[in-house]
Amino acid sequence: MNQPAGAVLPPPPFPAPPHSPVGSIESPWLTETGKAIRDRMRELLPLIREDAQEGERIGSLTPRVLAALTEAGVYSMSMPFEWGGTALGTRDLVEVIAALGEADGSAAWAAFVGVGVKNLLALNDDVVSEVRENTEGWVGPAIVGASVFATNVGRGRRVEGGWMVEGRWAFGSGCKHARWALVGIEYDPATHPGSGRAVVLLERDQYEIVDDWHVSGLSGTSSNSVRVTEEVFVAEHRYLDLSEYPQRFQQLHERYTGPAYQQGGTALLISVAVANVAITIGMARGALGCFAEQARKRKPFTLPYPTVADMASAQVAAGKALAMIDLSAATVEGIADQVDARTAAGLDFSFEEESRISLALAYAANLCEDAIIILQKTLGSSTVVLSNPIQRFARDARVLTSHGAIRLDPQAELNGRRLLGLPPFAMFGGAVPERRAEPKPEGFRP
Repeated sequence: MNQPAGAVLPPPPFPAPPHSPVGSIESPWLTETGKAIRDRMRELLPLIREDAQEGERIGSLTPRVLAALTEAGVYSMSMPFEWGGTALGTRDLVEVIAALGEADGSAAWAAFVGVGVKNLLALNDDVVSEVRENTEGWVGPAIVGASVFATNVGRGRRVEGGWMVEGRWAFGSGCKHARWALVGIEYDPATHPGSGRAVVLLERDQYEIVDDWHVSGLSGTSSNSVRVTEEVFVAEHRYLDLSEYPQRFQQLHERYTGPAYQQGGTALLISVAVANVAITIGMARGALGCFAEQARKRKPFTLPYPTVADMASAQVAAGKALAMIDLSAATVEGIADQVDARTAAGLDFSFEEESRISLALAYAANLCEDAIIILQKTLGSSTVVLSNPIQRFARDARVLTSHGAIRLDPQAELNGRRLLGLPPFAMFGGAVPERRAEPKPEGFRP
């Protein structure tokens, strides 16, 4: 129908869809607090990226990055209201950690490690109160976890009033910044009721940090081993049998308040996995931003284009990487939204659902790593210079996708067994193996 000249057309009945599948329509589960911390992380991007190379050299966050993250509320975002924390929901965590990942994977990993405070809160109230009082005003994470669910853990033996503990625990991410360490131990189940596997909480002066974190990626995470060479005493209240963890997670919502603590036990585990994979989303976005900036400035080595950005192959690479990142982000953010939605409805996930979600998250992480590699290879040898953030994103992504909890092939096997009607493995939730110790021979002493 013809309109008269100058006529004002009525608005369409519905708003136009967003240009990106993960774009302009914000999730209803994002909070103002979460967005404020996310936006602060983006403001800190130049500082964090500037210090990333130094962080790799010293094997930890630099003091000014650690202080900036603490001041911005990163280490309190998983603490309950009772601790003065903000207890952010899962989608908020994704936003904050992904924003940090755009700057530096190690800084994002440090934020992810802070989620581990939930493992501490499953312990008895008296030890939780002890840690809270002891870490008041602390700069950095209150605790770290090392080899809690791993195959190889430390050793414990029951004595009056507690446990004598010794051993070495790998991958204590953030140990250079933390006040306490939660570690796994094995004990003889014939001498004490339980599964033979447990966790104990060690004070900083009870263990030493081993200088062994010399790695190809995520070098700034201070994921050193921690070690107790001569037995130390751990009081009974700082102990929890591993078999009690599932029920304790289920009960967290009865003890603490805030969005993060309304989640069911399985949702808590999913939330941790989602926060982990959010790091790769951020790193892939950071790599794409660096690629676009550098491609507009650099000249190709072989083809006669004025810049790399003028190359059709570079344009295709950027487009493919964008699609891979958007698809991965849609998966991760969708799962995060589902966790928050189910939590609001008082619902949890089945172990089978958790296992399938873990597979999807592992695939999303690998897709982000592939996107980074495409960008690095397209830009060429200039990306191998250590001052270039793209090479760091590539190395960090490779290390992250090698992490046992999100390796793709084992997650695929677990779900493939179920799909093909084979009996499932015994798991803590859908993604973490159950660990039990066998009785030791008579006369055995660890």
